Amino acid sequence: MEYITNTLGNLVHQTAFFNLTVGNYIMILVACFFLYLAIRHEFEPLLLVPIAFGMLLVNIYPDIMMSIEDSANGVGGLLHYFYLLDEWAILPSLIFMGVGAMTDFGPLIANPKSFLLGAAAQFGIFAAYLGAMALGFSDKAAAAISIIGGADGPTSIFLAGKLQQTAIMGPIAVAAYSYMSLVPIIQPPIMKLLTTEKERKIKMEQLRPVSKLERVLFPIVVTIVVCCILPTTAPLVGMLMLGNLFRESGVVRQLTETASNALMYIVVILLGTSVGATTSAEAFLNLSTIKIVALGLLAFCFGTAAGVLFGKLMCVVTGGKVNPLIGSAGVSAVPMAARVSQKVGAEADPTNFLLMHAMGPNVAGVIGTAVAAGTFMAIFGVM
Repeated sequence: MEYITNTLGNLVHQTAFFNLTVGNYIMILVACFFLYLAIRHEFEPLLLVPIAFGMLLVNIYPDIMMSIEDSANGVGGLLHYFYLLDEWAILPSLIFMGVGAMTDFGPLIANPKSFLLGAAAQFGIFAAYLGAMALGFSDKAAAAISIIGGADGPTSIFLAGKLQQTAIMGPIAVAAYSYMSLVPIIQPPIMKLLTTEKERKIKMEQLRPVSKLERVLFPIVVTIVVCCILPTTAPLVGMLMLGNLFRESGVVRQLTETASNALMYIVVILLGTSVGATTSAEAFLNLSTIKIVALGLLAFCFGTAAGVLFGKLMCVVTGGKVNPLIGSAGVSAVPMAARVSQKVGAEADPTNFLLMHAMGPNVAGVIGTAVAAGTFMAIFGVM
């Protein structure tokens, strides 16, 4: 009888209930809320479901993220190995390849002025950098935090790893992906506040056809130019353009399908769960995390506003030919930000179709955020 009692007692004490803290319960509730947003409201479920589930797992069973050094038997936790691929910049780079293979760069090629809107939306990055410095973060930590303003999760992870800011990589990545998921909620009020109904109703001329030669040359030329100026951007820009070259060359259909489907989804699972697993209560529930989340939101709002305001300027300069709403798509959330531009424009005029026009700034924003990350790496002498 005593043996049975001891055995049952040991089993009971091995359950997670005896080890969970108040912070763990809070993070479990946060994870459930994210799952609700992803499943019930479909806010970027491909990202939010694995992130939220990784968050759930690590706060129930922290050893799932145990490093090899901390392990008694020399074997780390499952998600620790996934996370190493984040630190080594492997998963963010593969994500960029998938994005390139999935995305049509034609609107950007047809309207090169879109590069200006993509560049304007990066203002949020530099505003967040100054804000982080003012709040007491180190220069490298401030740079890593600032990339959240571009709403680009892979680049945020990439830069945090390169600048050796792994201690805050979790909050940075979760903030970046959360704001990417919440683009349909965050952006429309800012877009409507900064534009008039007349501006939102502006119909833009149809984009010119883009030849296959232009489509093939574009990723090659961009890679040569950008990577020669900022070699440190090669892992991101290079993979983005390689994926797009797969798509546009038309001779490697199998590679295009693999990069944009099977490989992309495998990488999303690994990256999402490992990012979510960095949000243990001990690492996430602190003042620094609150500052990072607040700075990220501020940066994202600033970036959206800067894109819209620059769109208004282009509207004036072109005599009313540019709808300022497409400027908000200059952040890197592809293609969600472009869809939001279309949605807000259609609310003003159901016959207005801005999606393809907004894809130009959207693609430019992806490139612009990678360039911003490369600029920070060059400033700090990181290769």
